[in-house]
Amino acid sequence: MPFPQIDPVAFAIGPLVIRWYALAYLAGIFLGVGYGMLILRRKSLWVNNNPPMTPDELFDFAFWIVIGIVAGGRLGYVLFYNPVYFAQYPLEAFAVWDGGMSFHGGLLGLVIAMSVYLGIKKANILSGLDLLACCATIGLFLGRVANFINAELYGSVTTMPWGVVFPGGGDLPRHPSQLYEGLLEGVVLFLVIRYFTHVKLVLRRPGTAAGIFGIGYALSRIFVEFFRLPDAHIGYLAFGWLTMGMVLTLPVLFAGIALIAWAQTRRHA
Repeated sequence: MPFPQIDPVAFAIGPLVIRWYALAYLAGIFLGVGYGMLILRRKSLWVNNNPPMTPDELFDFAFWIVIGIVAGGRLGYVLFYNPVYFAQYPLEAFAVWDGGMSFHGGLLGLVIAMSVYLGIKKANILSGLDLLACCATIGLFLGRVANFINAELYGSVTTMPWGVVFPGGGDLPRHPSQLYEGLLEGVVLFLVIRYFTHVKLVLRRPGTAAGIFGIGYALSRIFVEFFRLPDAHIGYLAFGWLTMGMVLTLPVLFAGIALIAWAQTRRHA
């Protein structure tokens, strides 16, 4: 399949250029906050009918969500994926408009922002993490679609009929690994978490939904990493298949397992 010629620039107003990637971030946050507000209004889903915050508080917290994701995502990319370059050109670390974001860093920044906010409010931090787990898959899906539009993070050469000939990827079709991730980490994981929160009522055991997200994301990411090409300046770390993405995802997997184990040992009214 030839790559659909989609301009990565959504529109421009004079010197101001708006890219689909930026719109995907904003739409992911906007839709995630909207979905989170709906869940917060269903008090019966939460332990003791007590959600970690009100819908209005989540709307107010949206600004800090943006800060946590952008600051954490950029810092994660600088430290994990290209520390040598940014050590030589430290001011380039602030040039977020040139691209370069790390999901793991963005996730950590978001978790820290939520934990500090709920800690100040003396609310249940684990329930706050559950709320993030319910909403984060929306942003993951849109972000991966934006990666596809940018023709970046594509996979290895494939003979499958849905292989795509990406600009800059040579003349051979490659796995559209961005769409694999969007489907697994976004759509499938959203439906799995939705089932557990609204049918199995796991929000009554704080930490369970966050654990499901951690495990689901980690397994999906590690699986897709076998098809996705590593960053050119890093390559494979070992064995001809181990990538930086896999290494950074393992703590997310272990944290997910730990959260579920912790939640199942706690007794809640």
